Amino acid sequence: MTALFEVPAPLFKTLSDQLPWLDAAPTLAAEYLDRWNLRLDGKPLHGMASIVLPVVRTADATPAMLKLQPFTDENKGEALGLKTWSTDDVVEVLDDDPATATILLERLEPRSLADVPDDTEATRILAELLARLSVVPAPPGLRRLEDIVTEMLADATRLIPRLADPDQQSLVRRYAAQAAELVQDPGDRLLHWDLHYENVLAAHRKPWLVIDPKPLAGDPGFEILPVLHNRWDDLVATGDLHRAIHRRFDLMLDVTGIDRERAVGWTRVRILQNVLWDLDDPEDEREDKIDPHQLEIARALDPADLIT
Repeated sequence: MTALFEVPAPLFKTLSDQLPWLDAAPTLAAEYLDRWNLRLDGKPLHGMASIVLPVVRTADATPAMLKLQPFTDENKGEALGLKTWSTDDVVEVLDDDPATATILLERLEPRSLADVPDDTEATRILAELLARLSVVPAPPGLRRLEDIVTEMLADATRLIPRLADPDQQSLVRRYAAQAAELVQDPGDRLLHWDLHYENVLAAHRKPWLVIDPKPLAGDPGFEILPVLHNRWDDLVATGDLHRAIHRRFDLMLDVTGIDRERAVGWTRVRILQNVLWDLDDPEDEREDKIDPHQLEIARALDPADLIT
């Protein structure tokens, strides 16, 4: 029997630990096409950890996107998060299966905020969306930021000594200490966790809509870091990298109203999280160093964090 589609090759690298799921993905897709009365309407697209199929509802010819992904702690609340926020701000869920994290979504345009030429304009649009998302209380049943941070701190003692530079070790330990303080008041808002320019797409019914959350219950200050290290070339092109990072950070806070001290603190926690992920990844090319982008953001946000 001919497969419904060919799984995009890059997923065999990014989902190398999910090969049985990838092999079964065309069969799984066929099941949902039948269950939700859909027909294929184009070639498969993909994210880092998902297959997205353009489809059409046979009953009313509604164009949509069928998102297939291995069920994980990160994506199991995706549909719930999207259905909790206003559809004025996020992609609409047309159908979903919580047991497999399979979602039928409205079809958006293949253009993101990464395609907006003016970096400041793109940042302002993203900030305006975050301002509305971050006031929504998290529904029951989602992962909690305090649990994520508790896990990070448990790993930090084991992983931080892998950094070769003592100054970098000292920096990350300071960030771990701040994480231990902040986790005492972790917040209860509905967080996206991965809100950056490429996760905001153009649409017909609204200019821009948010996609692909990894929902958490926590403090909105935790949302800022992805905005700071995406579109990195735009920051470098200004000729003053640290000033450009500050301008983007300040714009996000001015528009969202997020408390500056907590935003700085939670951004450090996000840097800590990324450092620990890298240190725990045997295939990471940086091996025993902090990612240069993360280090520059740390330097920009606090002169005391300057490291040679």
